[in-house]
Amino acid sequence: MTPVKFAAGCLAFLSLSTLARAQANVTLSWNPISSPLVTGFNIYYGSASGVYTNKINAGKNTSLTISNLTVGSTYYFASTTYSTAGAESALSTSVAYTVPAPFPSVQINVSTAKQFVLTVMGIAGHTNQIQATQDFKTWTVIGSVTVGTGGSATFTDTNAPNFPCRFYRVN
Repeated sequence: MTPVKFAAGCLAFLSLSTLARAQANVTLSWNPISSPLVTGFNIYYGSASGVYTNKINAGKNTSLTISNLTVGSTYYFASTTYSTAGAESALSTSVAYTVPAPFPSVQINVSTAKQFVLTVMGIAGHTNQIQATQDFKTWTVIGSVTVGTGGSATFTDTNAPNFPCRFYRVN
């Protein structure tokens, strides 16, 4: 994490309380079936269990990355095997996965009134809590913002001038 220098010599750090996770893709992997009759795998997925709107032929591969999934949506996955003759097995048990929302990015500016203005950039419609601390031990929620259709929202910490140093995190 890189410190950002602000007025009055105070160093302010931005701490994100969640770790980065896959934003819009998922990698599936499976154990191969040891049978001379199995020549490949098909992966089915969709937005409801048992209702698969997409099919991907994985061939003999035992892993597959599916991209361009919608953040915040739940997907259901199942697989089949197939033979050289084209016979396909029954669907496997369904596995569900919800694509997590990525953590927001934040820009901090100091206003002319010596208040910190946080610009949160992220997914439209997602609400983020703004937390502050003096000691990295006790975090206090000082507000929240909902990212607008333009992909950002601002929050002004009007109490910033009351503290010699203030640290923020957004989650």
